[in-house]
Amino acid sequence: MKKFKLTIIALSIGLVSFVSYGFSDYYFEVSKNLDIFSTLFKELNTYYVDETEPGELMKTAIDEMLQSLDPYTNYIPESQIEDYKFMTTGQYGGIGALIHKYEDVVIISEPYEGFPAFKAGLRAGDQIFEIDGKSVKGKNTSQISDFLKGQAGTTVKILVDPIGDGENKTIEVVRENIKVDDVPYYAMLNDEVGYIKLISFTQTASQEYKKAFNELKDKGMKKLVFDLRGNGGGLLMEAVKIVNSVVPKGSKIVETKGKLEEWQSVYTAQEEPIDTEIPLVVLVDGNSASASEIVSGALQDYDRAVILGQQTFGKGLVQQTRPLSYNAQLKVTVAKYYIPSGRCIQKIDYFHKNKNGKAQNVPDSLISSFKTLVNKREVFDGKGIKPDVKMEQETLSKIATVLLQKHHIFNYATEYRLAHDSIVDPLEFELSEEEYIDFLKYLSDKSYEYSTRSEELLKEVKETAENEEYYQRIDQQFRALEEKIAAEKKDDLKHFKDEIKQVLENEIVSRYYFQNGRIAQSLNEDPDVQKAIEILKDEGRYHGILAGKTPQQKGK
Repeated sequence: MKKFKLTIIALSIGLVSFVSYGFSDYYFEVSKNLDIFSTLFKELNTYYVDETEPGELMKTAIDEMLQSLDPYTNYIPESQIEDYKFMTTGQYGGIGALIHKYEDVVIISEPYEGFPAFKAGLRAGDQIFEIDGKSVKGKNTSQISDFLKGQAGTTVKILVDPIGDGENKTIEVVRENIKVDDVPYYAMLNDEVGYIKLISFTQTASQEYKKAFNELKDKGMKKLVFDLRGNGGGLLMEAVKIVNSVVPKGSKIVETKGKLEEWQSVYTAQEEPIDTEIPLVVLVDGNSASASEIVSGALQDYDRAVILGQQTFGKGLVQQTRPLSYNAQLKVTVAKYYIPSGRCIQKIDYFHKNKNGKAQNVPDSLISSFKTLVNKREVFDGKGIKPDVKMEQETLSKIATVLLQKHHIFNYATEYRLAHDSIVDPLEFELSEEEYIDFLKYLSDKSYEYSTRSEELLKEVKETAENEEYYQRIDQQFRALEEKIAAEKKDDLKHFKDEIKQVLENEIVSRYYFQNGRIAQSLNEDPDVQKAIEILKDEGRYHGILAGKTPQQKGK
């Protein structure tokens, strides 16, 4: 008996010694390499042939080191803390306007309705020349944005050329705390279907969502389209609270698993839900990430909503900020999250890189199958959230794309605003045939050269034929085909009239009704929204999708 006890004691001592040695060895490596880096940095700055910028050198070293881990682990210097706070709170000190550059001209894209830029009379199309006496020439939009930001209550002087005025003037704008709404738009789509658009998960996301939900219920909402397209995520707890609104109290919503015990956590629904019965369709796309995937994935796992759109981004990693010296911060990946079925939807494996040091998508051989919790439908990990109803990705024609890139759509909308004091409601606004013809006249002296996909492919075939010495025998046929495509291309403004009109109408509406109007007007021709309404209208189809009794759905 004593020998047995002695053996256990010996094993225990050996294990403790091994663990202690392991930790000691690890921290020695950390200490050694920090010492090497410190001496290298000192010697480099002392002896390098030219003057160095120690701060820039250090930031480059830190950024490259963190980039070797994953793109979400970042160093945030004190100078960028306000940008980080904006990501989590949606709030910043500034004038409240979007800006862009075109051919070295800085232009206001859209002022936020009711905020300082709007109150000061700045409008979309106004050109900015100076900010507080400093020229914006040669500056990028990020630098210009920094000039415009500042503490609430301070004044910024902006030299602008107001569109349609023809005379430069200095406008003083008093900065305010700008809070971008997480829910920029919600409305009834018909007598019983409501719509909520959520664009971020800041500290007020669940509060704004619940407010919109309850107001729509008061207006008679019996079904809901919840739009998470383009929502890149944010705070995990806000995602938990939103899922909590439509699943029973106590339901597991997400679990995090990390190296440290503090990140081994299970998040459950802590409150009584608003409505556990209302039919839901959640819209997602390739830019729906992180918190958006927790919401859509959890609702899919509980068979609580039909997910419609395109495969989501696939970000299943959790970040936390850690304080550093001199008010800097480290945003570091601390865990992976797992939705109720047990799956992690992280698409790219940053922890097992190939021999070239490049991260790869999780291979198909390692993708695992899971089951939804109620109807036992098959779902998968490793590739984001796969929609129950897959919609084709809408892409603009080349002609519409180039008209946007060349700012012809933007500039015509600005001129339209100068010529028309008001327009009808966004849901009713439509350009007349005469107005579209006027737009074509506007384009008559404008440049908008572009190559169609057909022209690009024909060029590739021609080069191949020349290399293989076939071209001389078929050059006449090639020339005939090139001429035919060129002739058809001249009619693109007619062929793609409906699409161009839609884009143009949306830009014009934004001049009068700003972001809310832009979203409202876009819903008229939105195929995802129309498909969602169609599914909600057909109860048998809706419940059939959730029960897994219908094959993978596709929509157009």
